[in-house]
Amino acid sequence: MDILLIGGLWLDGSAWDAVTPTLEALGHRPRPVTLPGQGDGRSAATLDDQVAAVLAAVDATAETEKPLIVAHSAACTLGWLAADARPERVAKLALIGGFPAGDGQSYADFFEVGDGVMPFPGWGPFEGADSADLDEELRQRIAAAAVPVPEQVARGVVRLTDERRYEVPVLAICPEFTPEQARTWIAAGEVPELARAEHVEFADIDSGHWPMFTKPAELARLLDEAAGVRAS
Repeated sequence: MDILLIGGLWLDGSAWDAVTPTLEALGHRPRPVTLPGQGDGRSAATLDDQVAAVLAAVDATAETEKPLIVAHSAACTLGWLAADARPERVAKLALIGGFPAGDGQSYADFFEVGDGVMPFPGWGPFEGADSADLDEELRQRIAAAAVPVPEQVARGVVRLTDERRYEVPVLAICPEFTPEQARTWIAAGEVPELARAEHVEFADIDSGHWPMFTKPAELARLLDEAAGVRAS
């Protein structure tokens, strides 16, 4: 199966380097998506540009086999936007450590912006469960590779138009939080988009917020299972 891999804020396609070999060994075709402004040298990209890049990757997959879209952190909204724009072309959506924003919300206006970009803010905001499994070497490596996110991406406004997105099966992979917590948040109305989704399942992974770096083989196995089993 084609598995499209979309990294969250500050990550380029190399974030999936430790995940793709296991996916390939399991018979899949992993395809990390290079997001405009996060790996292609552009600093003036917009949220629409990033959505277009994801849709181009969806459209490039085989017509006879729908892809699994894997989205991490803030990019869970990108995955959801793809499901909204191509509900008939997405087999399933795996969300890692994040939830989709709703129509009219900002994409990822979380941290200070300067000179047209939102740089990686350092590890302070992520102390605790998010980063507990990152050793110092890995922290330095991730920070050194972090790509500042264009302001027009971070502050872009989410627009959703097709309610068929709620028919796309969803797997919520829970790293620094538990499936029980995720279910509670959804039931409480804190994640309205998933509250309306028809098929949502949950999977736990014992990691911090970046399992593609700390638990790549385990993450790949969860994605392999997602590729073969419909959510219910």
